[in-house]
Amino acid sequence: MEKLKWDAQTLLGIRLSTRQIEALELYEKELTSWNTRFNLTAIRDPESIRVKHFLDSLSCLLALRDAPPSRLIDVGTGAGFPGLPLKIVIPTVRLTLVESVGKKVEFCRHMVEVLGLEGVDVLHARAEEIGHMRGQRGLYDWGIARAVASLPVLLEYLLPLVRIGGRVLAQKGESGPTEVQASERALRLLGGQVQQLIPVHLPGVAEDRYLIVIHKTAATPDHYPRRPGLPSRNPLI
Repeated sequence: MEKLKWDAQTLLGIRLSTRQIEALELYEKELTSWNTRFNLTAIRDPESIRVKHFLDSLSCLLALRDAPPSRLIDVGTGAGFPGLPLKIVIPTVRLTLVESVGKKVEFCRHMVEVLGLEGVDVLHARAEEIGHMRGQRGLYDWGIARAVASLPVLLEYLLPLVRIGGRVLAQKGESGPTEVQASERALRLLGGQVQQLIPVHLPGVAEDRYLIVIHKTAATPDHYPRRPGLPSRNPLI
């Protein structure tokens, strides 16, 4: 964990406290244990977990620090990434995790309890359903997703959840700039505008990575997101 602490400080400008490191150590231990029974993640060795899950999740702070969230929603969170590491570092944020796979939902709820985190909701639902739930639409300062879908599809999931003036953050690999170009129609229809494209370099990871920041400038029409499955089958491109 000393390397993670060093990398967080040198690459991201984040000083992780002893308590935060202890929380991440416990997270790693529980993730490794659960992975022996359930396929939560293909990333299993400690060094890869620390870089490709923890450090990658914390890289979101390169975008979030300019407009710190009071409410954040992580859609398609899987085993809690990036939402739970961000909660560990920003304990005041009100966090909602959304996941459609039952065992991953169970694990996220377990981690919230084990880590003693307050102000975290874990919803077992599809992304398309959340956008039409009472008390969810237009609620959040930031909507985040990592490795969930192409950017036009992500925008249909996330922009309905974010308030006007809020932001969407998509964590993307080397296809990030190309996906931005393919998202012009989705942005126009859903009320978003590209604000930033931030390159991220993780130690030992050759692939280029990007944080794509979208500013919500107008209300999303009520019929978005479309019914489950349709955004991915027929993306707004």
